[in-house]
Amino acid sequence: MKTVVVVFPASNCDRDAAVALEQATGRKPAMVWHGDNDLPDTDLVVLPGGFSYGDYLRSGALAARAPIMRAVIERAKAGTPVIGICNGFQILTEAGLLPGALLRNAGLNFVCRTVTLRVENSQTLFTAAFQNGQHVNFPVAHHDGNYFADDATLDRLEGEGRVVFRYTDNPNGSARDIAGVVNDAGNVLGLMPHPERMISPLLGGADGAAFFRGLVEKTAG
Repeated sequence: MKTVVVVFPASNCDRDAAVALEQATGRKPAMVWHGDNDLPDTDLVVLPGGFSYGDYLRSGALAARAPIMRAVIERAKAGTPVIGICNGFQILTEAGLLPGALLRNAGLNFVCRTVTLRVENSQTLFTAAFQNGQHVNFPVAHHDGNYFADDATLDRLEGEGRVVFRYTDNPNGSARDIAGVVNDAGNVLGLMPHPERMISPLLGGADGAAFFRGLVEKTAG
């Protein structure tokens, strides 16, 4: 399986994502710079966490307009799986690939700790390793992780099964405890917590390893 990690100025989880992908696939991902115009042939694109462009203007707003994002949007619309983690989730909403927005945390504090998520829809590319209702643990590290959308959008996401992860103890005030959503085609995931930081018992747990392994097996199958 061929994978790509897009690297933006001030990305700080690009290497973590690369390690997680290599562990799951057995091959190193291509690291693609934000200023490039094209993506190599790939089966998966990851937009990693960090503070792209220093979070100036709005988190993810400048990165969403980077040259490489034209190619990411084209691949996403053609059906290639895309994951945006933390800042990557912010970029996906700013690029229009996912609905809603990520606002300042309700407490206006940076939150950095492990949180428990409930799997709301196990029938997606990204949750193939899990069961509905299963609890998994991933870390969060963000200041702007408060997911917001209007009630009509939230109702549509709920009704279409597009809320895939939900916080059990909401750390940021996200509407309806939402931690991760997919697009209407099911091939684009925005996820605020960091599965790539939970890929070994040495790191505190392996739920993230299961996340990536399930995705690889589902995509390859």
